[in-house]
Amino acid sequence: MNVLLVEDERALSHEVESFLASQGFNVDVAFNGKSASEKIYINNYDFILLDIGLPDYNGFDLLKEAREGGCDAAFIILTARSETDDKIHGLELGADDYLAKPFSLPELNARMQAIMRRKHGLTSNTVDIGGFVMDLNSRTVRYSANEVTLTKKEFDLLHYLALNRNRVLTRMQLTEHIWGDTMEDDYDSNFIDVHIKNLRKKLSAHGNIDWLETVRGIGYRLNL
Repeated sequence: MNVLLVEDERALSHEVESFLASQGFNVDVAFNGKSASEKIYINNYDFILLDIGLPDYNGFDLLKEAREGGCDAAFIILTARSETDDKIHGLELGADDYLAKPFSLPELNARMQAIMRRKHGLTSNTVDIGGFVMDLNSRTVRYSANEVTLTKKEFDLLHYLALNRNRVLTRMQLTEHIWGDTMEDDYDSNFIDVHIKNLRKKLSAHGNIDWLETVRGIGYRLNL
């Protein structure tokens, strides 16, 4: 999952960035509204964590600009403001949640996971994929009583495919989601194919995985 953190407090920004990276997120950071606006225009994000009190921008204006520009990322407003009117205004502009400072990092992660579940119609932190059960909290995959040992990237690939089941995802989409923009110049390489091959090998040792489909010349689909 790709995250843009828009926060001008450097110490807090570093703390949040480090925590989210430890949870498996790819994190970009913007310290002002201009930089954030440019990153939103260029990149695709799953989440944008937005401080309202930026040095050069009103955070609400940035949120409005992003929504009007077609950005469909989930916005969580991070701010020292706790007034009800500000919360209502942010939600009316298209924010998905509101977290007042100071906040706990585990709570931030929990809210992000809750938004992700709602967005993809999930009712719990477990996802069933043809008998394979993904636990999003423990980041494990089990088939019956057996755990399938996956690398972080393999788990993230399977998770992203599961969230977009029955939808074809291109190699570029998968690369951007798993690696962020660090490999954007090499998205058509065989990195995704190699990881999918390894994923198939590990899963097929436990059960039938006919649902993991290759769409020739395009990418992959979890067909359930």
